[in-house]
Amino acid sequence: MDFEQRFRAIDARDTRFDGQFFTAVRTTGIYCRPSCPARTPHRENVTFYATSAAAHEAGYRACKRCLPEATPGTPEWNLRSDVAARAMRLIIDGEMNAERGGVDQLAKQLGYSSRQLGRILRAELGAGPLSLARAARAQTARTLLISTEMKFADIAFASGFSSIRQFNETIQQIFDSSPGQLRTAGLKRHPQNSVTVGPGTTLELRLPLRPPYDAGIFSFLAARAIDGVELASSESYSRTLALKHGKASIEVRLPELSVGLNSVERAWATDHLRLKAHLDNLKDLPTLLARVRRVFDLDADPLAIDHQLSRSEALSARVASIPGIRLPGAVDPAEMLLRAMVGQQITVVAARGQLHRLATLGAPFEDASGQLQRVFPTPQQLVEGSIGLLRGPARRIESIHNAMRQLAEGLHLGLDDDLDSLRAKLLPLPGIGPWTVNYVAMRFLAATDIHLDGDVAVRKGLGLLNLEANETDALSPWRSYATLHFWRTAAESSAKTSSQGKP
Repeated sequence: MDFEQRFRAIDARDTRFDGQFFTAVRTTGIYCRPSCPARTPHRENVTFYATSAAAHEAGYRACKRCLPEATPGTPEWNLRSDVAARAMRLIIDGEMNAERGGVDQLAKQLGYSSRQLGRILRAELGAGPLSLARAARAQTARTLLISTEMKFADIAFASGFSSIRQFNETIQQIFDSSPGQLRTAGLKRHPQNSVTVGPGTTLELRLPLRPPYDAGIFSFLAARAIDGVELASSESYSRTLALKHGKASIEVRLPELSVGLNSVERAWATDHLRLKAHLDNLKDLPTLLARVRRVFDLDADPLAIDHQLSRSEALSARVASIPGIRLPGAVDPAEMLLRAMVGQQITVVAARGQLHRLATLGAPFEDASGQLQRVFPTPQQLVEGSIGLLRGPARRIESIHNAMRQLAEGLHLGLDDDLDSLRAKLLPLPGIGPWTVNYVAMRFLAATDIHLDGDVAVRKGLGLLNLEANETDALSPWRSYATLHFWRTAAESSAKTSSQGKP
């Protein structure tokens, strides 16, 4: 977007662009979200920034009226695969925390020196890696301050700050308020949720998103849930996770809405999800929040996606009836690769059965309900025990075993990858073809423009919609979301045929 397009967006107070850029006004020293209800500033006083960190570096503070830090993130980091986008994915995931290596480790992962990386990020995003990480910590801290009863010291370390002093200074500089003032102001907008501190910490948070939001993502995850590791329904999803400092569990739910709404009305009424999280160590909270947002695709721009997909006559009716379809993500690349390899050329139900057997190799997890019993096994655990648990052709079993061995011995897959680097790492391995790599990219990297050539359900969905495979190019850069429509079309047809065949 150029200056004029952005200015028209803030003049219209267009909520679609909240979180995608920030408006700084030099006469007030404040930066806002595009939909801020304050009077539109004179254009000569306006500067637009791609990130809140860039506005901070330029000396602006966050608006207390529109709360720009409370918006969903930008979908740009999934659309782009350049160095800046990959760096932002890692920073949001907590890679800049001191115990994970800081700037030097971030630069090394991306294949640059720390000085080169700093120059790239300042040129692309208007701020260096330290400022970008500082802004991410401030966003997490603000969320905890206004929505929980946590002590300030716990919030400081949970958000990634290295000291209470650094936490206090950052909050004051960015929000022009002390932590206490920010909490008091937040009480007027949101009731605080209880926090249980014992063996670990349990807290509840509100996760903002851009409507509409299709609840079908819960059913997608439920159909693939692994017993003992995951528990899911059409309105909720729970699972265990292994994080840097310990284990964690999450429960994500749709918000409570008015009774009687149809699916389209519910999608438009959903502006957040509810998260209940239990963590062994609060230092893992930023990483957990980032991964939950990726799993549920909470930073997507559904209006832009649906607008592009609706330009296809074959898809326009489906998009209207299923607004805001989302791309189900994944919490771990090794787990996602295993799921993809196990699921090749067999049904979802058969793959789920095999994955359940493999999950018994994972470390035990103590859950109050008794339904979440294990964390998903590591590549090393799978190498040591998977051969006897897998079913199918010997060559396929050996391919899965070999891939897990490569990961256990140091093959790195992560958010610093893009589609090209995934191909370079995975295609040389036996038993891994383009479909597997594309599926991992779509689910773990949230790659938005994947068309799964050769996928049986995709071909079936295309046929039912009278759409040729070569016509999907016009759906770029959102072909991954089109793929979800194709899958759902095929699944609905199969369900209808099955039900008609019953007596």
